[in-house]
Amino acid sequence: MREAGRIVALTHARVREKIAPGVTTAELDAVAHEFVIKQGAVPSFLGYNGFPASLCVSVNDEVVHGIPGPRVLKEGDIVSVDFGAIYRGYHGDAAFTVGVGDIGEKARKLIETTRGALEAAIAQCLSGNHLGDVSAAIQSWAESRGFSVVRQYVGHGIGRNMHEDPKIPNFGLPGRGILLKPGMTFALEPMVNVGVYLTRVRDDDWTVVTDDGKLSAHFEHTIAVTDGEPEVLTRL
Repeated sequence: MREAGRIVALTHARVREKIAPGVTTAELDAVAHEFVIKQGAVPSFLGYNGFPASLCVSVNDEVVHGIPGPRVLKEGDIVSVDFGAIYRGYHGDAAFTVGVGDIGEKARKLIETTRGALEAAIAQCLSGNHLGDVSAAIQSWAESRGFSVVRQYVGHGIGRNMHEDPKIPNFGLPGRGILLKPGMTFALEPMVNVGVYLTRVRDDDWTVVTDDGKLSAHFEHTIAVTDGEPEVLTRL
């Protein structure tokens, strides 16, 4: 899983370099696909339940599962990139959100808050803590800064399958849920909205958007619970 995570992190770095005004989301997908194949890995998302691409690219009010295509990124957009890789039967999964050129102050604060929510969640992934401590950390971090957390979509266990138990909501109560133990591996993924937490799915049956059309951001890492500090497997 460490190697799968490293490949995901390297792929993210390649895609991030290409994000700029005038670039299409399909071009980003091509960069990710070509790179991960060269690493001897397989993109997790391609063909997963029929998903047609290697990369999920979600722009502005798109929360997750955006399908790459002819859409051209423009100055002021924010773009969320979600990518998974399979290496020797094990999965890594991670996501980030970044601004395209100059972005507004609200968008910048949203991105910073969502990244911070992920770091707060990771810090709670300690042996002896409960899963609810992780969920509560995300909710508290985001809501205390004036944003809402998506409730319809959640983090998850990960390993030989991309989605495994347990489900990890981005909201909850501390001290509740399963006890964390060394060797557990999770994909933590706060999805944070400027407006309401409600979402809906577009007619393509994949792209999830905010119900009120306001901005959303998404960060994710695959982590392992250890005897000490949590290990982030998808960070270079």
